[in-house]
Amino acid sequence: MASTDPAASDDERWLVIDGRRWRRTDPSLPEDLAAALRSHLGRARAAVRVAKRDGDDDATADARRRVGLAKAGLGERGPTWWDDEVAARLSRAREALAELDRLAPPRADGAPAVNT
Repeated sequence: MASTDPAASDDERWLVIDGRRWRRTDPSLPEDLAAALRSHLGRARAAVRVAKRDGDDDATADARRRVGLAKAGLGERGPTWWDDEVAARLSRAREALAELDRLAPPRADGAPAVNT
């Protein structure tokens, strides 16, 4: 499949930390959408730590699923964002956010729920 974002260079696609290459967040995501996904990602990572500490395998698996959803929504996992049209990328991110909101709904005051 030909890249739909030929202007994206390797520096825009990948981040190298300690010699390990990590996929960058999709730059086409609106900041509010990316921020909401990052919020879910942080809370899900915290939930993984708590569940592992408590020895709760089911909660660990659920939290890891949330981590995966958030990273896929950000474009850091799953199909490479530079190979898809922007509309498909945005749709995938919005679907991931909707699923995350269903799994760990925001509080009544609009703040994200702490779901650990």
